[in-house]
Amino acid sequence: MAHITIIGTGNMANAIGGLFADGGSSVTYIAREAVGTAAVEGDIVVLAVPYPAVDGILAAYEGQLAGKTVVDITNPLNFETFDELVVPAGSSAAALIQHKLPASHVVKAFNTNFAATLASKKVGDLDTTVLLAGDDANAKAQLAAAIEAGGVSAIDAGALSRAHELEALGFLQLTAAVGEKLPWTGGFAVAR
Repeated sequence: MAHITIIGTGNMANAIGGLFADGGSSVTYIAREAVGTAAVEGDIVVLAVPYPAVDGILAAYEGQLAGKTVVDITNPLNFETFDELVVPAGSSAAALIQHKLPASHVVKAFNTNFAATLASKKVGDLDTTVLLAGDDANAKAQLAAAIEAGGVSAIDAGALSRAHELEALGFLQLTAAVGEKLPWTGGFAVAR
């Protein structure tokens, strides 16, 4: 299976890493304190950090990320107000990352999932589904295969430009959870 490096060690990093490990992928973690000193391994790198930490990671690893699939899980919220996204209108965090990493294949994924639903592989009575957006078909297929091997579904939501809609959906879900309108163990699901 795949060899995956996850930058971050929080709840989402551990839930995503556990999912990949369940599918037989080998997973390496880089703690935020070790960014720039630990090497990136494998073909898939997951940015499992808050959006404000992304620029420092990209600066530290730009050369090592060339040719790799870089998975952006962020929701670029204004965490002070929880009232807006902090990327330009019509754009996305994933598009901005792709612009900064032209030699990498950026895929938006996991931003519409909560850690608990990745760990349990359920959203209520439905199976967890990970939505993917990216411009490189091979990168999306490789990531989808690793996700599905871990026991959840993956749906290709289209080109990287669709990351804008995924981030809007993630924003809506997060604000609903913060406002206690839905539990952190729940969320939006795809019925098939």
